[in-house]
Amino acid sequence: MSSRASVLVVDDSSFMRRTIAEIIGACDEFRVIGTARNGLDALKQVAALNPDIVTLDIEMPELDGIQTLERLMREAPRPVVMLSAATTAHGQDLTLRALELGAVDFVRKPSGPVSVDLARVGDRLLDALRAAREANLAGLAGRVAAPATARAPRTVEGQPALSVVAIATSTGGPRALSELMPQLPGDLRAAVLIVQHMPAGFTRSLAQRLDASCPLPVREAAHGDTLQAGRVYLAPGGHHMRLVGGREDARIALSDDPPVWGVRPAADPLFLSLAGTFGERCVGVVLTGMGRDGAEGLRAIRAAGGRALVQDRAGCTIYGMPQAALQLAGADLVVSLPDMAAAITRYILYHHV
Repeated sequence: MSSRASVLVVDDSSFMRRTIAEIIGACDEFRVIGTARNGLDALKQVAALNPDIVTLDIEMPELDGIQTLERLMREAPRPVVMLSAATTAHGQDLTLRALELGAVDFVRKPSGPVSVDLARVGDRLLDALRAAREANLAGLAGRVAAPATARAPRTVEGQPALSVVAIATSTGGPRALSELMPQLPGDLRAAVLIVQHMPAGFTRSLAQRLDASCPLPVREAAHGDTLQAGRVYLAPGGHHMRLVGGREDARIALSDDPPVWGVRPAADPLFLSLAGTFGERCVGVVLTGMGRDGAEGLRAIRAAGGRALVQDRAGCTIYGMPQAALQLAGADLVVSLPDMAAAITRYILYHHV
C-alpha cells in the first residue's frame, strides 16, 4: 500500500487541473487519484475515491468552492487546500471565508500556461499539502465561526495602552481568530496586536472581516500608529511589525527586513520588542500554526515577567507553533480556543498585567 497521501484535484479549468496534477505528481510525498471539474463532480469523486486531501478551486460553475467546502466539512470532513486567483478584494474575501469554514490553507493559482511564477506556486502548493497532511481533523470539523456580535461601548478607545496582548498564529489562524476575537470584551483595557502569516492584500481583508464581528475595532496596522487601549492592530502581509518608543508613547514600526522562520510578518520580532517595552504588562498568545514562530518571543515575554497562553492541541488545526512554544518557553496556561478570550481578559483585569 502506498504511503503517499492521495489527492483529489478540483478545478473547472482543464489546464489548471492538468498543471496542478503534474506539480503534485512530481513529488514523491503525494499522488493524484482523481480530478473533478466542479463542486458536484467533486462530491461524487470524494464519495467514490475517499482522497486524503482535496485541492479545491474557489470560483466554479454549478457548485462553487465555498458551497462545496461547506458540504464536504459537513458530510465527509477532510483536509482541503483552496486554490484562488484572489486578484480582487472579493476574491480575497472568499478565500478568507473558506479558511473560516475549515480549509487548511490556500494557494494562489499560477497566472497562465507560461507563468513565470509556476515554480513558486508549485513550492507553495506542496507546502500547503504538507500542512494538510498533518492537520488535525477534529480541529477542522464541527466548529463554526462565532456569529457577529453587537459592539460594546468603547470606553477605553483613544487612551494610551498600558498593557498589551500579542497573538501569533499561522495555519488555521483565520478560523481561530474568527472564533476568538468576537469574544473579547469591548472595554478591554489593552491594545491587541496580531501576527497572522498571510500575504499582502489578504491581511487587509482579514482585518475588515474581524472588525465586522469583534467588539474592539480592528485595523491593519500602519507605520507610526500610536498604540491605544481598546484597539486591535493586525500586522500587514509582507511587513514585520515591532513596537518602538517607551511604554507610554509606544508606536508601531513596520519593516521589510528579511523573513524570520521563512515568513514575513513573523511573530518573534513583535514579541521580542514587546518584552523589552511592556515586560510584565504583556500577555503573549500562541495559536494554531506550522513551524516554531513565536516560541523565542514567548520565552522573552515570560523572562520579562509577562504571561504566556498557548492553545491546546485538541483545537489546533496544526499543533506546531503551540508545541514549539511550550517546549521552549513553557506557559502560564494551556487553553482551549473557546476559553482563550476569558483567559486573556482575566490576566488583563485581575493580574494587573
